[in-house]
Parts: sequence; structure tokens; C-alpha cells
Amino acid sequence: MRHYIIPFFIPEFGCPHRCIYCNQHAITGSMPISPLPEVDLKISQYLTTMPQSPKSVEVAFFGGNFTGLALQEQQEYLQKAKKWIDKGAINGIRISTRPDYINPTVLQVLKKHGVKTIELGVQSMDDEVLKLSGRGHNARHVEEASKLILEYGFRLCLQMMTGLPGDSMEKTMFTARRIVDLGAVETRIYPVLVIRDTPLANMFEQGKYVPLSMPETIERCKNLVLFFEANSVKVLRLGLHPSEGICAGHDLIAGPFHPALRELVNTAIWKELLEKNVKHDGARKLIIEAAPNQIQSVIGYKQSNKKYFLQYFKQLEIKTNKELHGREFRIDYC
Repeated sequence: MRHYIIPFFIPEFGCPHRCIYCNQHAITGSMPISPLPEVDLKISQYLTTMPQSPKSVEVAFFGGNFTGLALQEQQEYLQKAKKWIDKGAINGIRISTRPDYINPTVLQVLKKHGVKTIELGVQSMDDEVLKLSGRGHNARHVEEASKLILEYGFRLCLQMMTGLPGDSMEKTMFTARRIVDLGAVETRIYPVLVIRDTPLANMFEQGKYVPLSMPETIERCKNLVLFFEANSVKVLRLGLHPSEGICAGHDLIAGPFHPALRELVNTAIWKELLEKNVKHDGARKLIIEAAPNQIQSVIGYKQSNKKYFLQYFKQLEIKTNKELHGREFRIDYC
């Protein structure tokens, strides 16, 4: 069954803090703020583009601190979406918010209005990193909020960042382990970018902050993806959504932005996996079989994995095998 999300962006609304890396206008770019009267129209339009085959559909309120909105305003947005749940047209609602804006009263309202999934912007589980980043909450807030969310029966998604001031590979993996321990079933991974008109941009220009390089980013994200896969946590997104300003370079000052970051990371995972298993013993042809949804990653971004192994073999054949799943593979030579 395919899963669809109908997104509504409410940037900065309800958010009392400005984290050092945040410039919501640059991040959301041309994506318009979703006014209340347009919710019905947008849901209707999205539904007409979806196939009639069995599917799961969620309305999602992203981009800001949803539970920081006035309670009446939260309910007005949620009521608009819940009408479509009552009609049987959508299956639920997801919202994104901050861990320090979760409490029993808020959760009761969300539960009543059909919210199924709550995403928390965790960013790090290291208190020093959170303080340096101006998050305005600590790791304990994340722990308490996650426990409450699960007690009320919601699905839990914990978003994280890597490359924040004071961060390291060790702290990044510590955050990942805590995300698993806290019961999240989904995550989003965002390498830090230096965006114009932010305190982080000032730090970068003063030489007080150095962003991750692209190779460092791929290495960290590769380890994160493999760790989350091994612990049954679904990675919903890898890298910031590319707004027009970031893609054009107007808003991005520095940092590891790539519109196909996930493809680069999957390429690196497969290269490492195959390198450990492919034997260079004089065979002329290498045959690799993989699951259908993994073939492009086996070939690699811009065929980089294919080109790499053709250094050692005269021929390379990469074949689909529907009996294989996930990162399973078979290797043969001739």
C-alpha cells in the first residue's frame, strides 16, 4: 500500500525561538504559508491526483511549532482536516512541533482531532550541542515529550541534525541511539547548512563555525541510515527540502547541500557493501543481482559504482532479482 502526504506549511507560526541555523523564509522558499480557508481546497485537489488503488493518506502540518499556536487556532486547522477523515478520504493527520510544547492538554486535543503521528524537532540529544544551537530546550524535554506521546498512542517521529556547533560523529551516533531507545518509528536527518541572515552565518563569516564537508556528510549519513535500518526506524527524509533560493545559491552560504543527497548516501552504502564482498581474482565479468528498488543505488549516482567496478572487470552486469529484498544481493563471476 502506497503512502501519501498532503503537506501544509506554517513556518515560524507558534515558534518562540530562533535557532542559530534557522531562516524559515529561505528554507521554505516559495512554498506559501497555508491559510486556513485553503485547507479544504488543497486536500480536494491533492486527492484528485491520487490513484484509486489502496493507499494511506495523511494531512501534515509542517514548518513551524504547531502546538505553539493558540489552542483555538490549532483546533481550527485540525477540524478542517478531520472532516476528510470522517468522510473516509484520508487516514490521519501528522504534525511537527517542539518537544517543550508537548503536554497532556495538547495531546488530548490532537488525539480528539485525528492526529496519528507527531514529529518532534530533536536535532541533538547532547545538551551542550542544544545550548550552542540556541534550541531553548534540553534532552530531558525530548525524553519526557516522547514518553507522553507514546503513552497517548501516537506514532513518534524524531527529527535530528548533524554538524551543529559542538557536534561530532560520536555525538551524532549518540543522538541516533537515543532516538531508537525513545521508541521512534520514523526519523528525518538534516545535515546543517549555513543559510543567510542567521546567527550561524555570522559565526561562519567570523571563522567560528566550520560546516561539514560533503564527504564527511555522506559518511555520517551512511552510518546513520544503516543504524536506523538495523533498528527498524524509517528514514523519511535525508537533507533539507530544496527551496528555489537554496537551489539557486541565493540563500545558501556554505554547507553540504545536494539535491540528491539520499542518492549519494545510498550509492556510498552499496559501494562499501560490494567492496567487502567482491573478489578480484581474475574473473572477466562481474554479475550483481539486487532487489528492484535498489538497482539505481547499486549502479550509483551518475553510474559512479558501475564505473568504479569496471576498473577491475571487463564487463559488469547488474540484474534485478525479485526474490531479493532490502540490501540483499547475489554476486557471480564468469
